[in-house]
Amino acid sequence: MTDMSKMTPEQKVLRFIRQQDLVIARQKLLVAVSGGADSVCLIHILRKLQKELDIELHVAHLNHQLRGAESDADAEYVTDLAQRLGLPAIVESRDVRAYQLQHRLSLEEAAREVRYSFLARTAAEIGAAGVVVGHTADDHVETILMHLLRGSGTRGLRGLLPVNRWQSADHSLLIVRPLLDLTREETTAYCRRHRLAPRTDTSNLSSEPFRNRIRHQLLPELREYNPQVAEALLRTARIAADDLAFIDKEGARLRDKVTLAEKDSVIINKKEFSTLPSALKRHLLRAAVETLLGNLKDIEAGHIEDIMDALDKPAGKVIGLPDGLNFTIEYDRYVLSPDAASLCPFPPLEDHTGLNVPGLTNIPGWNIEATVVPQSEYTEAAGITDDFTAHFNYDKTGDKLTVRHRRPGDRFQPLGMDRPKKLNEFMIDARIPQAWRRRIPILCSPELILWAVGYRIDERAKVTRNTKQVLRLKFERI
Repeated sequence: MTDMSKMTPEQKVLRFIRQQDLVIARQKLLVAVSGGADSVCLIHILRKLQKELDIELHVAHLNHQLRGAESDADAEYVTDLAQRLGLPAIVESRDVRAYQLQHRLSLEEAAREVRYSFLARTAAEIGAAGVVVGHTADDHVETILMHLLRGSGTRGLRGLLPVNRWQSADHSLLIVRPLLDLTREETTAYCRRHRLAPRTDTSNLSSEPFRNRIRHQLLPELREYNPQVAEALLRTARIAADDLAFIDKEGARLRDKVTLAEKDSVIINKKEFSTLPSALKRHLLRAAVETLLGNLKDIEAGHIEDIMDALDKPAGKVIGLPDGLNFTIEYDRYVLSPDAASLCPFPPLEDHTGLNVPGLTNIPGWNIEATVVPQSEYTEAAGITDDFTAHFNYDKTGDKLTVRHRRPGDRFQPLGMDRPKKLNEFMIDARIPQAWRRRIPILCSPELILWAVGYRIDERAKVTRNTKQVLRLKFERI
């Protein structure tokens, strides 16, 4: 077993890169260099390993314009460093504070989004496989604590991954972290030993950003309780990563069996889903959300737990999620969608439309054909039927018919029943999803609700032995 304490930083980085398969020969990589000790150590080591790894390196630096002359001096330093190392550099500036105000984000969030958007665009322009960043073991520990305090669940306990993908509405970027086996103390010592004189970001001394408070206040306090707290957190992260790797594998195997992506929604089979362990349920819920949103940036463990707590609630329950997403409980399935009605087979319905009887009527989404035939012709006509074709006693319906959506207090007597019931109760019994109910066409005469179209006609309007004329109505989607 290799003694890590006797390895040089270069050896640790090379070992980590090979263990994690972080780079492939002949890859072009963009290296994010802020000018601080971590990123300066990163680019210096990668430049040494460039031939051995057979990779092409490009330097990228973004001036966030947050610290005036200091920010400008950082950009100059990185430009000079890249020249000394003989590497091409892309150095640009962005007004992060303006972006923050425009998008109503915290300064940390705004800086992150602007920085990664710049890196993603730059990587795409030069044809780089991904961006290499200088996150160290200390960043890893701080991230684990941040996620723990925010209640991010087991997934958050993994902290920083050697490789992951950053996703936004416009960009996708592969992020590679080769320094996760090095501490911040080691990167600083490396720079000092090689006389690299990295820049100091004075904003890192501020206690305002959440990460800085963890770094300067919480971690020193925790070390009073356990001097090896960093090692304990890293061990927890490794265990969480192993457990989640297994869950991810099982989730991928079950995903097509339990979930179905349709339009802008994900449908979850309630019966199949209910048999799964809670860990797999959470995994599949997160995967479904990620399918629709493209990332899980705004989805916290609490959102997933809200859904888990509601799984046994009655049909009609809706859980609101970030970005306008809703989790809706239906009778035999769960639906994750911006609009549960988007899966409804019925188009939106106008309030009140008169029908041509006999004749054709066009309303948004429907063609409606009304035919009146003698009872003698009914036997043959009755054979032509489906959920959207029905036959009525014309003497009971008359020709003053309308189509509308349901209204509070509606009642009718479903075929086969001996007394009327509330239309809403019928829809519940028929297991019609709540989001669909207002779209179901309701056929009415002046006296009766004649038909909940697609479901049941009224008992009092059915064709009987004594019927003289039969009204045939056919609804056809357009």
